[in-house]
Amino acid sequence: MMRKQHYMTFEERLKLEALYNAARVPVAKLARILGFSRQTIYNELERGKYIHTCEWWDEVRYSADKAQQVHRYNQTAKGRPLKIGSHHDYAQFLEDKIIRDRYSPAAALAAARKRGFAVAISVNTLYSYIEKKVFLKLSNKHLWQKSKKKKKKQTERRIAHPALPSIADRPWFIGRRLERGHWEMDLIIGKAGTRACLLTLTERLTRRELIFKLPDRKAATVRAVFDRLERTMKNFREIFKSITTDNGPEFLELEKLRRSIHGGVRFDVWYCHSYAAWEKGSNENHNRMIRRWFPKGTDFTKVTKKRVAEVQNWMNDYPRKILDWYSPNELAA
Repeated sequence: MMRKQHYMTFEERLKLEALYNAARVPVAKLARILGFSRQTIYNELERGKYIHTCEWWDEVRYSADKAQQVHRYNQTAKGRPLKIGSHHDYAQFLEDKIIRDRYSPAAALAAARKRGFAVAISVNTLYSYIEKKVFLKLSNKHLWQKSKKKKKKQTERRIAHPALPSIADRPWFIGRRLERGHWEMDLIIGKAGTRACLLTLTERLTRRELIFKLPDRKAATVRAVFDRLERTMKNFREIFKSITTDNGPEFLELEKLRRSIHGGVRFDVWYCHSYAAWEKGSNENHNRMIRRWFPKGTDFTKVTKKRVAEVQNWMNDYPRKILDWYSPNELAA
């Protein structure tokens, strides 16, 4: 058989994996079957070698996935060599952070810097590697922040109901994020025809996130969340000083929402202008991050409170560029 003059394809590596691991075909015969030289087979087996632990012993096996990844790291870039080079642990760390932990490329690189790898690349370089398909599994489909066409701003901005406190009258120090205790609030709606939803709260200074699963979108259900928090938190008044929200009907019963279970006012409430979601931009950005785990069309009646808590923890452990790559939990520590 004529020897092939190209690099081994992934399909050929899968065939090699099956022949070598299961059938234990000798190298000489593998070379004849696959149409490569024996040296190529030896090199390929070394590239994809790993130790497999059996019930009573360890044995050397070949992984087509590992060999393909090494090949891509070493061969994809033309001309100048990849900065990742042979730092496969660094590349694997970035892949895991972006695919498994749902980090953005910038956040994954920040986490890698904290880990102390010997190599480092820029955000632009990482995006370039993803575009060139340098990684085995990581591709553009795993990037949750994609460029969108900018929408034209509303030429005429509607105002909040005149009976409600407008964000235009909100104290200036809240807008400048000078102290903790000021939150933005919204709902994430579930599958059409279902009532369950998520109430999301974002603290403006630290970006701390609170997520509550609600059985419905009634104003009384939203108030019940704050009643419970006020009842269980000893320092509730320090943690919740004000809420900025939109004009959704579930938030419009102002006096009932502000009323403390102990009497008096528990916090101030400020309402954004209609069609001005950017006025509570931190919460809007967080809702997009949460949608990474609960896409549109999610039936929240089938989502457990435990799963919601897991996503809340992920949000609060997620490093942010605006926080100098600290996470909300790290700032609160």
